[in-house]
Amino acid sequence: MATDLHELLRSLRVWDPEVTSLPALDPDSAPATPLELFAAWFTEAVAAGQTEPHTMSLATADTEGRPDVRTVMLHGADADGWAFASHARSRKGGHLAGRPYAALGFYWPVLGRQVRVRGPVTAAPSTEAQADLHARSTGALAAALTGRQSEVLGSLGELARASEESWERAQRDPAAPVASWTLYRLAPEAVEFFQGDERRRHVRLNYLRTADGWAQELLWP
Repeated sequence: MATDLHELLRSLRVWDPEVTSLPALDPDSAPATPLELFAAWFTEAVAAGQTEPHTMSLATADTEGRPDVRTVMLHGADADGWAFASHARSRKGGHLAGRPYAALGFYWPVLGRQVRVRGPVTAAPSTEAQADLHARSTGALAAALTGRQSEVLGSLGELARASEESWERAQRDPAAPVASWTLYRLAPEAVEFFQGDERRRHVRLNYLRTADGWAQELLWP
């Protein structure tokens, strides 16, 4: 099985120059802030048909510094930071309570682009978290009402029963509160934009927050 996996991996090709044409990133024309470039790239990813461009990797660490990563959904990006949500009692919630710092990673392969964001994380007021939750779908509310995220599950039958009850409540009461639901905001200290190149001349533009705003630097690929 391991040999088959290695052979499969070696058979894969990324950005073959004979069949691939990726967009360019000109650092000299990049906007002054990373939020402007992120908004432009996100819009282009949607227009290019990228599947679920609003999903991102979220990396946190426990109290001993051991890292963990999972895929979550972006809830917004503005002057206050990049936003995502979860239960405060979830594993990621526990990590952020002990070490309120995280990293985000976006990958939009249709354009050969990555965006990496790092910075401290704070929890928004509960009223904002509830408003964010109730602006989403019935399924999202049902999942939040089910709760117990990251706890040990006894059986899939137990999950089905709890989920059914939560769906019924979400449909009956679309404004039902979920006390543990938390909206987190990551205030970026560094944001890197990676533009892939079919000849491996990748462009990495890094934004660094300074006392006067944002500085830019290029990184070797």
